[in-house]
Amino acid sequence: MQGASAIEKVLGSQPSPKIRVFVVWEPVLPTDLSAPSTATLKRLRDHRVSQYWDKGRLVSRLLGERDHRSIVWDYVAVYPPGALWKEAPPEPLYAHTPVVKSIDGTKEAIRQAFQRLTDAFFPMYLPGVRSSEAAPLAGG
Repeated sequence: MQGASAIEKVLGSQPSPKIRVFVVWEPVLPTDLSAPSTATLKRLRDHRVSQYWDKGRLVSRLLGERDHRSIVWDYVAVYPPGALWKEAPPEPLYAHTPVVKSIDGTKEAIRQAFQRLTDAFFPMYLPGVRSSEAAPLAGG
């Protein structure tokens, strides 16, 4: 459950409405007999979060699970804007486990993803100047 609190902390520092978080709950521990309770789901209250119950651990298998010892859980990944999962997951910009120990890395990966997006957009307006180097325009 600490991972859910860690994700809330990351989202609290990232106000962009363009961020989407997909939380996949799966049975891993002997106590994981059913989908998460309403109380558990309420730990992630941010409107940018969608939560799913993956009883068959299909996502874990896509991420590399081969047996019970290789279950992928308590895992965070940051994907570039526009990345789509097709037959296999795309390459993440950042991935780490456990979630609770990845707050700083996750924040930095999100910042870099937005920087890439901004740098891709701004050159048509400011050729040769990275958006992070551009001075604000004077109001008039």
